[in-house]
Order: sequence, then structure tokens, then C-alpha cells
Amino acid sequence: EVQLVESGGGLVQPGGSLRLSCAASGTTFNQRTMNWVRQAPGKTLEWVAGISPGAVVADYSESVKGRFTLSRADSPDIVYLQMNDLKFEDTGKYYCTTGARYNNYQPRGQGTQVTVSS
Repeated sequence: EVQLVESGGGLVQPGGSLRLSCAASGTTFNQRTMNWVRQAPGKTLEWVAGISPGAVVADYSESVKGRFTLSRADSPDIVYLQMNDLKFEDTGKYYCTTGARYNNYQPRGQGTQVTVSS
């Protein structure tokens, strides 16, 4: 059974930074594309970024490109999302997932809350 545990969220002012972490277990992590998605209050789930096995390719939504950076490490199996120059609209609950759009990004962890506020 896949287990994903996100951490690193918090309250930050606009322009600030956070680094989210996702610890994975129960999966062949080094063969999986890992995605981050987020959900703002009252809005649908939004794909944020994804990183391929071996970190060969990382892709970002237009809304975060140039500000967010993905990385990953094997053993322990962790994926990181470095978020810089945070904006109000980055507020939401962030989830890491081994899933993709076709399965509504399942499974996901419990999520970590990011709040950007002055």
C-alpha cells in the first residue's frame, strides 16, 4: 500500500518561500512520476508540478513556472517542492501523489496547508 506523507506547509507572507516534502513508502518510488497538486478553498484540484523517475524531466504549471522547483531523492524516498516568491493565489492544501489526471491524482497523502497572507 502506497503511503505518502507531506510536510513543510505553513503561513508565509507574499514573496516568501517554503519547501514542501513528501515522504513515500510502499511503492517503487524510483520508477514513479511524482506529482504535486493543490486545492484552494472552493476550487477544484489543480496540478502544480511533476517530476519523472530519476528527475530526468520536471514540469510545472504556468502559474508556478519560474517560482517552484521540484527535486527528488531515493532512499529515503522523498520529493521536494521548493516554492519561492509565493503569491496569495498559491494558498491551498498541497498534496503529493503517484497518480495522474486520469485517476484524479490518487493516491494522495493527507496534504499540507500553505497559506500566503500579509
